[in-house]
Amino acid sequence: MDEHPPRVRRQTRSAKRQARRVNWYDFPAYYDLAVRWETRAEADFIASACKRYVAFPVRRLFEPGCGSGRLVVALAQRGYELTACDVNEHALAYLRRKLDRRGLVAKCFRGDMADFSVRGRVDSAFCTFNSFRHLLTEGQARRHLECVARAVRPGGIYILGFHLLPLDVAEESEERWRAKHGSIRLHATLRVVHTDRQRRLERLRMNLLVRSPRRSQRIVSEFPLRMYTAAQFRRLLQRVRQWELCDVYDFWYDIRRPRRLDDVITDAVFVLRNRGAGC
Repeated sequence: MDEHPPRVRRQTRSAKRQARRVNWYDFPAYYDLAVRWETRAEADFIASACKRYVAFPVRRLFEPGCGSGRLVVALAQRGYELTACDVNEHALAYLRRKLDRRGLVAKCFRGDMADFSVRGRVDSAFCTFNSFRHLLTEGQARRHLECVARAVRPGGIYILGFHLLPLDVAEESEERWRAKHGSIRLHATLRVVHTDRQRRLERLRMNLLVRSPRRSQRIVSEFPLRMYTAAQFRRLLQRVRQWELCDVYDFWYDIRRPRRLDDVITDAVFVLRNRGAGC
């Protein structure tokens, strides 16, 4: 890991209540460690999709909601020119330090996913790991897709990945996994704690237990995400005509195996092509 994240104080009864308001995105090194196992497969898929669905050479890529920038670094190492934005200054600072230590260059700026602009058009864009669902309203989601369409040149693609909600899914769910880097051990538990189907919102709780030879600390964060069924995302795309749906994949990231957009798929990766301003 590239830095030691800010320390969370030992939790007294009062501190436990405060810990629920911690934003785990303020700890980008731990976020990086928690989700890094997908990075190579995602980067391979992005490169393959650009070759398959874009008629011109793709050199300039853009990631809105880049977070810790694990994909920015991975793709910059492959020779792409990267531009990225995020609203979290801790994440951007971490990304800039990581790029600097590796001798890499990328344009990183602070920007809201629903209100940003990119200087000069990029060849394609990507946002693969549920960041899109942080846009909690229909208006925010539409503005995001419109902003990305203005950033990507006609014929370029937007690779957008997030979890869909099957019709028969249980409202409560939990995922547990472990990760390690050197002497750092991380135990993660992600739990759905509340679901509001009418408002299309679910509240998730991320619980991280991080152990090192020097200390142990627990980070607890709660945050809302917008919910989508396959039909709801189709309707959203119909309202943002700049994008056409090319294909759908799942989180196995196998470019040889596109999936159907139906009520069965849960981990969806959409390949959208920019029709251009005249659509």
